[in-house]
Amino acid sequence: PVTDGSRELHSLCAQLEFLLQFDLKEKRSFFGQRKDYWDFLCQGLARCRQEHEGIHFVTSLDKLKTPVGRGRAFLRYCLVHRQLAESLQLCLLDPESLCEWYYARSPFLSPKRRAEILGSLYELDCITFHLAL
Repeated sequence: PVTDGSRELHSLCAQLEFLLQFDLKEKRSFFGQRKDYWDFLCQGLARCRQEHEGIHFVTSLDKLKTPVGRGRAFLRYCLVHRQLAESLQLCLLDPESLCEWYYARSPFLSPKRRAEILGSLYELDCITFHLAL
């Protein structure tokens, strides 16, 4: 199993975060806080499901104060529960939402790149992650 001490885990999470932040449009909340991929994931999953267990878990953690921290916790939760590919795929279903959140260079706006990314993420489902949540 992959644990918190794994160098590969840190590299994987950094790459996932890079993908999710690459060419992300700058958006601000009502109070001026910069929105991040966490907000994109929340909005995408809210459209597709009643409530995602990972979103509920992360929002229940009082220690997490920033969107980036919440996004990182969500990625870890999804890896542990083998839900990363499915969760991201649900967020990528709506082309209008993708255009609202990402500029044209984002790999998520390319059907071919999107399929490659999701295919790789689905391969992670066969790996066991033992991470501190």
